[in-house]
Amino acid sequence: MVTVSENQVTWLTQEAYDRLKHELDELIENRPVIAAEINARREEGDLRENGGYHAAREEQGKQEARIRQLQELLRAAKVGEAPTTNGIAAPGMVLTVRYEGDDETEEFLLATREEGAHGAMEVYSPNSPLGKALLGAKDGDTREYELPNGNSQKVTLIKAVPYKAA
Repeated sequence: MVTVSENQVTWLTQEAYDRLKHELDELIENRPVIAAEINARREEGDLRENGGYHAAREEQGKQEARIRQLQELLRAAKVGEAPTTNGIAAPGMVLTVRYEGDDETEEFLLATREEGAHGAMEVYSPNSPLGKALLGAKDGDTREYELPNGNSQKVTLIKAVPYKAA
């Protein structure tokens, strides 16, 4: 789940913003359908043993939560083009990194979960400890960040390239 505070801006491409706005509009348009379903189930009688009523109410709760989440996300979103310059870690970039003591590299998108929601690539938030450590790093830079267990981890940025949606 993405949380956005007053001073935190979520970077989104125009494409991602439009996709999320469309989802929000559909959810809002669907409100009367859910309300009608709840009313229809309520008419069936005893609410304590009415599984359809409770399922419809639960669905309504999920939709309302998603509506609030999307409204907050879009309200604070910064819409812009994906970065076009290679070599510097920034939101919207695909980063290839190598952790100290590991021979393998890892590739991920530095963005919000919403931005990468429809892809198979792993997504790390720019506000995560790893994301914060790598922001502004240039290819070849080594940075250090704190792990949840209190230890520190060194990571080297191998390359940063703009994300291209498949």
